[in-house]
Amino acid sequence: MKKMLVLLLGIAAMAQNAPDHPSVTVHGQTFTPRSILARNMGTPEDQTTAFAPHKIVGNVYYVGTKTLSAFLVVTGQGNVLINSTYERNVRTIQKSIEQLGFKFSDTRILLGNHAHGDHMEGDALVKELTGAQVVSMAEDVPALKAMKPGGKEHPVDRIIHDGDEVTLGDVTLTAHLTAGHTSGATTWTMPVSEAGKTYRVVFYSSLRSPAVLTPPVIEQFKRSFAVVRTLPCDLPLGDHPAEYGMTEKYAKLKPGVSNPFIDPSGCYLEADMEEAMFKAILAEQQKAEPSH
Repeated sequence: MKKMLVLLLGIAAMAQNAPDHPSVTVHGQTFTPRSILARNMGTPEDQTTAFAPHKIVGNVYYVGTKTLSAFLVVTGQGNVLINSTYERNVRTIQKSIEQLGFKFSDTRILLGNHAHGDHMEGDALVKELTGAQVVSMAEDVPALKAMKPGGKEHPVDRIIHDGDEVTLGDVTLTAHLTAGHTSGATTWTMPVSEAGKTYRVVFYSSLRSPAVLTPPVIEQFKRSFAVVRTLPCDLPLGDHPAEYGMTEKYAKLKPGVSNPFIDPSGCYLEADMEEAMFKAILAEQQKAEPSH
């Protein structure tokens, strides 16, 4: 625990001392690299404190923390969990699932958005506790295999590729490779029915650009920004709650009022901001490169 605290403090210090530019203004809001990271991650306490578990739409539920998303998709043949987050959060996710009236042991499939510890470090413990099949995008497997909390081997039971489907009961999720943030960053889509209507839900992976862009990563991001805008969307979600305004939308949840999470106009707000930042970082980098 002491080592983890020192590590977190060190990361925070580096973030504070790192250059905080460029800045971009998108849809009336101004962002910098540091402000985006702070918005997404919050404090160490935010990352480990459960947010009120709640129904989002149909058979999709939120079971994550204040700043790290985890979603439960319920089917008649067991359930799908998207994002285990940090290993230390797995029991918190379990409690949230149980508060909603479901059994953690009914988790049959575990998916993830991308191979960073704050989203997929807990995969081994989830598998240990539930026996769930761990499904991973091929391009992220090397990074996942290097993720060994407490020395645990990272499980990968099924390797998928762009466009593959994962089906459980009457639910089918489609995997879309949206690389850049990691090589195998995955955006998941699925149809959900509620009150006689079908909605297209998109579980976006982060599109946050690194401070230094290499040619392969530049091409990945260019492709991914184009891909996400082709995905039909009625209800945007994200691997960090702030990416889709969870807290604000949850506050509007009331009986008899239209579901605030159904938000077609908000489907590409995050992509707009992240692409603007990507282009600004790329322009800064190209300007700084020596001319030949």
